[in-house]
Amino acid sequence: MNKIVKVEISAHHIHLNKDDFEKLFGAGAELTVKKELSQPGMFAANETVDIKDDEFEMKRVRIVGPIRNYTQVEITETEARNFRINPPLRLSGNIKDTPGITVTGPKGSIDIKEGVIVAKRHVHMTPKDAAGISIKDGDVMKVKVGGERGLIFDNVIARVDKTYAWACHIDTDEGNAAGMAGCGDGEVILS
Repeated sequence: MNKIVKVEISAHHIHLNKDDFEKLFGAGAELTVKKELSQPGMFAANETVDIKDDEFEMKRVRIVGPIRNYTQVEITETEARNFRINPPLRLSGNIKDTPGITVTGPKGSIDIKEGVIVAKRHVHMTPKDAAGISIKDGDVMKVKVGGERGLIFDNVIARVDKTYAWACHIDTDEGNAAGMAGCGDGEVILS
C-alpha cells in the first residue's frame, strides 16, 4: 500500500543562530513572520540577507525561522555551480566539513566557515505516521510525482519527530525536473 504525501518545493534559504542574526541585523533585533510554513513553528521571515563568495552573489535570500543553534545555507546544485563551490548533499543540521560563505545583512557581514549544503530530499513525519507505514527515522524511500514530467524520486530520507507534519521536501532543481510549480501531491512508494 502506498500513501499520498504533499510534496513541497523548498527554495534556497538560510537558518541563523542568534549571534549571527544580531551581527547581521543589530543587537536585540528579532525575526518577523512573513508566512507560516507547513512544519509546525517554522516560518519564512520578512528578513533577508545577501550571500556571496569571490565568484557570485545572491540577493535577498529568505531567512527561515525560528532562530536555530547553528547557521546553515541551503542552495541547489545549480546555484552551487554559480558560486563555484561544492557543498555536500546533507540533511539539515549536518554542517560539519561543509563550505563557508559571506552573509550580509543591513547591519553587517559575517564569514561563516562552514554551513553551506544542498539539502537531501526528505519526508517529515510524526512517529505515528512512521509506524503506520513501517518506517523509522533515517530510512530511505521513494516518492512518485505525476504530471507530464512526472518522475520517481529515489533516496528520500524519512525524518521522524513528534513536532513534524506529514510533507515531502525537495529543492527547486528537483521541482523543475518534475515540472512542478509550488507544491502538489506525491505518493510514498513502499516496497
